[in-house]
Amino acid sequence: MFGPGSQFQQFFDDPRWALAMIRATVLEAAHPQIGAALIDNSVFVAHPWRRLWNTFRSLQRMFGADEQVREREAARLNRMHARLSGTDARDRPYDAMDPEVRAWVVATLFESTVTMCRLSGQPLEQTAMERLYAEYQGFLAALGDEAGRLPPTLHGFWQYYDRVVEEELENTEALRIILYKLFDHLPAPPLLDGLPTVWAAGRALAGPVIGTITVASLPEAFRRRAGLPEVPGAQTLTQGAYLAIGLARFLPEGWRRADGLAELLALTPDSDDPRARTVAAVRDGVKRAGALIRLITPVPAQPGPPAPAGPPRGAEEFFDAVLDQTGDGYLDWPDLAAMARELAGRLDLDEPQETRLYDAYAAWWRELQSALDTDGDGRVSRQEYAAAVPALAGPALIRVAEVLFDATDTDGDQSIDADEYRVLFRTAFRREMLDGAAAYSRGAFVQDFLSFMTGRRRSRAYDSLLADS
Repeated sequence: MFGPGSQFQQFFDDPRWALAMIRATVLEAAHPQIGAALIDNSVFVAHPWRRLWNTFRSLQRMFGADEQVREREAARLNRMHARLSGTDARDRPYDAMDPEVRAWVVATLFESTVTMCRLSGQPLEQTAMERLYAEYQGFLAALGDEAGRLPPTLHGFWQYYDRVVEEELENTEALRIILYKLFDHLPAPPLLDGLPTVWAAGRALAGPVIGTITVASLPEAFRRRAGLPEVPGAQTLTQGAYLAIGLARFLPEGWRRADGLAELLALTPDSDDPRARTVAAVRDGVKRAGALIRLITPVPAQPGPPAPAGPPRGAEEFFDAVLDQTGDGYLDWPDLAAMARELAGRLDLDEPQETRLYDAYAAWWRELQSALDTDGDGRVSRQEYAAAVPALAGPALIRVAEVLFDATDTDGDQSIDADEYRVLFRTAFRREMLDGAAAYSRGAFVQDFLSFMTGRRRSRAYDSLLADS
């Protein structure tokens, strides 16, 4: 049911799966509980590439052959979901641990995979479809949920799926953000961040096309009830896109491995990975070519205000890039919880260490709220933050740094060597140790973390972890 021989693994490196996962995400966001949880807690708006990488890595662990890895990942997911609850804008409660909600997430993954094959002109045979459904049922069971939350038979599943689509899905805020904002304003992945013009040009073409394809592939009953636009020729475009992307299946295996592509997109430009250096060299060449073109055919300068003088990163820029993880324009507990989730995931912390980290971030949030929330609305605005930056470095933030140091110092020698430091961020970059020393002391680590988290300066390490998309 899991591992290389599973039906799921046959689709894992299939390029069509990218479109299928976008479609599944939209169907998840249309569920009122999931949509509310995404709006309140998720980083998918401000950091979509990080969210994509984390989802990919989680699925890889859950469907891999190693049972211990799967159990550890299931426990991590359950701890994460247990922290996500609240009420939506209409005061309806949501809970990420609700078994019905979790069953719908799995249902969208299965149904979107089946739809992917149908739209590509290669519908799954009944036996393959039943096997794939059993694997997704096994995925839900690995999370500890009752098997009965999804119907036991494939025939019963389609009745369940049609009922949820017709009776429960809504045109939620999260769905509208994905369809009408995210595709049009998708930030460049970290590796391509130095090519804004090239990225913007490609996004301007691909964004509307992906949005149109996604909408056209949704169930007709839901499209009609949600008032989603009917674009002439969209169905033909959708089928053509799935067919065209499906041709990439015939490329050499090494060229279409999903894990390799995901890792490449997650790399930062200053990484030591040879692939990152190659992209950086191409990027530099494009910049030089652009500069030469501008030199040959100068463009008249456009009038405008002079660039403001100041530090390399201002308080408001730091607020937007680092602190506002959910992208709603305010600093609130979900933003710091998102930081804790990312750090805990990168470090692969066990439950006691993860709890220590969350507790430290919760204490920091209480300090920030007390010091910066001047209007008493329970959150910190960009202006409130910029007016009181020095208040950030309190005792609670020091405890956050201490927890990270203890988790990174795996051999307990009260110092972090280069290998331990790289493990902290799960990336390929190398960092020069302070003063050329062979180790990174507790004091130096804490000072470095505090300097970054109070917005005093940039950091290769922490920017790539918390500020890159």
